[in-house]
Amino acid sequence: MNISVPRRITAVAALAALALAGLTGTAGADSRAVAAAPDISLANVKQHLTDLQSIATANGGNRAHGRTGYKASIDFVKAKLDAAGYTTTLQTFTSSGATGYNLIADWPGGDPNQVLMAGSHLDSVTSGPGINDNGSGSAAVLETALAVSRAGYQPTKHLRFGWWGAEELGLIGSKYYVNNLPTAERAKVKGYLNFDMIGSPNPGYFVYDDDPTIEQTFKNYFAGLGIATEIETEGDGRSDHAPFKNVGIPVGGLFTGADYIKTAAQAQKWGGTSGQAFDRCYHSSCDTTANINDTALDRNSDAIAHAIWTLSGTTTTPPTGTVFENAADVSVPDNGAAVTSTVNVTGITGNAPSNLSVGVDIVHTYRGDLVVDLVAPDGSVYSLSNRSGGSADNIVQTFTVNASTEVANGAWKLRVQDKASADTGYINNFKLTFP
Repeated sequence: MNISVPRRITAVAALAALALAGLTGTAGADSRAVAAAPDISLANVKQHLTDLQSIATANGGNRAHGRTGYKASIDFVKAKLDAAGYTTTLQTFTSSGATGYNLIADWPGGDPNQVLMAGSHLDSVTSGPGINDNGSGSAAVLETALAVSRAGYQPTKHLRFGWWGAEELGLIGSKYYVNNLPTAERAKVKGYLNFDMIGSPNPGYFVYDDDPTIEQTFKNYFAGLGIATEIETEGDGRSDHAPFKNVGIPVGGLFTGADYIKTAAQAQKWGGTSGQAFDRCYHSSCDTTANINDTALDRNSDAIAHAIWTLSGTTTTPPTGTVFENAADVSVPDNGAAVTSTVNVTGITGNAPSNLSVGVDIVHTYRGDLVVDLVAPDGSVYSLSNRSGGSADNIVQTFTVNASTEVANGAWKLRVQDKASADTGYINNFKLTFP
């Protein structure tokens, strides 16, 4: 982490979105549903850290900008990604009289106009190997990228990963990347997730509080583990999310603490030692592989994968058949009247099938508020979701309905009502697939 400016972070307002088609029948459109992210292997992440430590040891004890250890670190990460099928780009810049490097890795596929990006800075300070700051974030992002490859993941959005140079000199690498991204390309980046120090030895669990969707995505994950989080304030504005945020790209991320002191209340909540820094080796020679809390590193690595999978959208095996779809957004009022999205089915002989596929994509910050029904052309109601799912975001799911008593042709409606206060959203997509 760079120590100059305050650092505030926004989270990605990127949600698992459906591939959008027209308002009525299109054949062969696919169906999307959220799939669980894989467990990220702590052993694999720690092996990456061991490799980065070895690089530092062999190159004067650090991996700083302009030093041989940094270029070796970039080459190490690039080789892993090239072997995994990524399209990698090595971007060069000059700072303090030395050549710097950013590494960009694109996973093939996904909507090129809807890019979800995750990144971390790969450089250390000159005084140490930088294993927590920021080998931890770099290794976890690397292992998540490799998990994408192993899973053959095909998200709705296009995935891009970045490893930044010269962050410790003032966010130089990430600023260079953002400043040299044409305006049209910036508009395609729907969210940037930043991970800078996620294995601190006396850890806290801090979440960036910028974009509410990303923030809630991380909070929900940790809540599922029974871990209370706090808003990240120590590094506000001091890491590589800042250049993205400054041009209007939604940002977010995780942090386990640097040289701020853990309070008694935080120690009671998270364990560890009160009255000591979250990372007593911050920017020091002792920031080695011994300076990592395995539990924090494991939890945060899994949280990264969870966010990537949740925010990028997941494809499942598409049902075959004729698809009728409405991709027009319909706002769902808070604690208000029901709203509907309609698809007009034509050209289908006889009744609807016993396995009618109902694709639902509702963007909402508290799915437990929602009652969701399918309404047949004759007014018959089929319940899809009745205030289930608790505090999780969104309903992105394909339901199977026995609609065999219904005439197929006619106006089918997705009816959604918010039955509680404080959260809002909209119907993003409604789709019927007739086999």
